[in-house]
Amino acid sequence: MDLRVTDEKKPKRPGLGDLVKSILAAAIGVQTDKNREKDFNEGSPLAFIIGGFVFTFLFIATIATIVGVILSNN
Repeated sequence: MDLRVTDEKKPKRPGLGDLVKSILAAAIGVQTDKNREKDFNEGSPLAFIIGGFVFTFLFIATIATIVGVILSNN
């Protein structure tokens, strides 16, 4: 009996592009059920949590910068 795990049986971990795409889709509310289930089954929760915090920080920083530029021009 062969107990080795082959590449076909190991779940494929999402790459950085897949992670970013999933975070952006979830942030704007257009994540499909198929992709959400794939993320939960194959992805690392820590990667999505960190990615969510990074996205939130960048979003707030972008909005603050835009508001600052607009208010400084008036």
